[in-house]
Amino acid sequence: MRFVFYNFMLISLMLGQERSLYRIQTSSDEYDKYTSVGNLGMTITNFGILGNGWNRMEDGSIHPSCQYKQHTEVVREQIEHFSYCGLWVGGIVNGQRRVSTAIVDGVFEAGDEGFELFANSPITIRSSISSTTQDSMAQYYSPNAISHQDMISDTKDYGDSPTDGLGIQGHTPLGIDIHLEAYAWNFSYADAFVILKYTFTNASTDTIRDLYAGIWADASVANFNYTDSYTPGGGFTWTDNLDGFDESQDDAGFSRDIGYQFDSDGDDGWAESYVGISALGSNIPYSKLNTNYYQWIWRTSNNDVYPAYSMPMTDNERYDRMSSSVPTGNGSEYSSDGYPANEDSWLFLVSAGPVGSEPNADTTAWNLAPGDSCHIAFTVVCALWASGADGNSPSRRENLLVNYDWAQQAYDGEDKNRNNQLDEGEDINNNGEIDRYILPAPPPSPNIKVIVESRKVTLFWQNNAESFLDPISQDADFEGYRVYGARKTANDMLGEFSLLSEVDLVNEIGYNTGVSTVEITNEYGEPDSILIDEIYYHYKFVNSDIKDGWLNYYAITAYDQGDPDANLESLESSIYSNRVYVFPGKSNNGDNEWVGMPTVYPNPYKGQALWDGYGSRSKMLWFRNLPDEAEIRIFSLAGDLVNIIQHNQSYNGSDIVNIDALKTPLMAGGEHAWDLITMHDQAAASGLYLFTVEDKNSGQIKEGKFLIIK
Repeated sequence: MRFVFYNFMLISLMLGQERSLYRIQTSSDEYDKYTSVGNLGMTITNFGILGNGWNRMEDGSIHPSCQYKQHTEVVREQIEHFSYCGLWVGGIVNGQRRVSTAIVDGVFEAGDEGFELFANSPITIRSSISSTTQDSMAQYYSPNAISHQDMISDTKDYGDSPTDGLGIQGHTPLGIDIHLEAYAWNFSYADAFVILKYTFTNASTDTIRDLYAGIWADASVANFNYTDSYTPGGGFTWTDNLDGFDESQDDAGFSRDIGYQFDSDGDDGWAESYVGISALGSNIPYSKLNTNYYQWIWRTSNNDVYPAYSMPMTDNERYDRMSSSVPTGNGSEYSSDGYPANEDSWLFLVSAGPVGSEPNADTTAWNLAPGDSCHIAFTVVCALWASGADGNSPSRRENLLVNYDWAQQAYDGEDKNRNNQLDEGEDINNNGEIDRYILPAPPPSPNIKVIVESRKVTLFWQNNAESFLDPISQDADFEGYRVYGARKTANDMLGEFSLLSEVDLVNEIGYNTGVSTVEITNEYGEPDSILIDEIYYHYKFVNSDIKDGWLNYYAITAYDQGDPDANLESLESSIYSNRVYVFPGKSNNGDNEWVGMPTVYPNPYKGQALWDGYGSRSKMLWFRNLPDEAEIRIFSLAGDLVNIIQHNQSYNGSDIVNIDALKTPLMAGGEHAWDLITMHDQAAASGLYLFTVEDKNSGQIKEGKFLIIK
């Protein structure tokens, strides 16, 4: 019952049972940070664990554990990929194999064997996204940032001294400090992976030989819109997983070495996705780095069907798993790749090594002397199944391989042949050192302003993308803009976004539409700008004839010309970076006289409207034509008070389950939603209802009625 065990573990942390009861640490545990810029939302802690076991935070919110895609509105694509992962690091000290682990099978109590890494610093966040943009990450801008979202923390495997194991049974620390830098991007081609660079420093007085590091993964691919992980018997199962190890070669001729897992049947189309883990490189030449793969069944120390696929129980066994790969098999119990074909609660481990700071004479062994450091970088990567492919075939893994290749390219940077030295032609910026984490960049997302009215949304944006210099070519290669929009319904068949408009420069590239259709001009037809809230905007797009009360969302992207010389297609800024959620509706009246009568729509309300969500508390109707400050009272036909609703012009739907207030939706100000739940926390029954609206500024009261049919 791993889910119960792991829930207990994390819940105990959340209830304040700090690990300092068991060990001395210099920083509090942090488990509420996750990568948010890209489409892969992964929880990162400062005690070696990745993921959150799908537990609610102290405020009741649910953060992604390893969710891809986290920003999509297509619920079939909102897939979680693991409960927990954790760092393993091992080495040989004075002839003894020692392994320190963030988490192992069945660990659910702080201070237990296997739960052996602990916080040594808070998590620091920094971002390369300019502070001049409207992106939420701009507040973390740092000139030292590597990616759009860096998450940095320090961990250790010892207590007061490098030899202090704090009484954890079976734990002899390596005496090692661990520095993690996690990198995530929002580029559309690079938003499905997170890079984890671990730097290991020997804090002890003993030399560590042949250090290996690995990521242990309790992967369980599932879509919680389809299966409920929070309720016992809610339908979620972790026993229908299959694992494998992809050793295909990339275009440079290197083996990819991706350990992966997927849901074998895809849960009727709700979990058709992969999660993969791979080592990208280290401080030693790539040709000297061994990547190993192992898998075993949850809590099974002896596997009758697959004897070699058994859970390691001791440090000696764990080091063995890290420093070797599981043997492949033949027969009906194995896939064509030689890995188990029987579905089960599989876990896997991807490890790399040996590494150190000094090699022996033939570089077959490495030493990490006291005070020295070395590093290994891993990636966690996700991808939807490629369409039209059957079984666990390389063609079905096509998207996974593409996403992995971008992660590898990011890590390699200038080191194209992965030999950890600058060769002729590799030093792009001529600074005499290898620069990693270089990705081709599209123009930045335009800064936007949205005005919401009844049946109309107006989008304004700045020209900040047009002066952007490509980091590789150093050319100003801006080409055009795309305006996207969509309406959220309960129909999963609708596309996530529709292209509403596309304009580009008049040159030798693209459609050559020009930007005149969206350009703000003066009375002479010359390019101009408009001042809104003390900011000048240069372009405008109007989306008319849309329905009030529906969630609509918009995004404006900028794209470049591409680089044929570098074999790069045109790149586009993230469609999620400046996405804005809006509910069109009637504006409030400001200081003007309250004109007209308040109404309700839809009227009659019929059960399960297309804008309703899933579940009894995800329904709503709208009150319309409200003053700035109002009190709405709802009565049954018999005169019983059903509910009282307070409205003001800053209303954002935070009282409605079907409206995600965390997305800060924009509303016109003159409408208010009701979730059909009474003041006594009961669902409103079918019938005719009366209501009053009181203008709290003037005291004026107006009445109306509506019908609910279920």
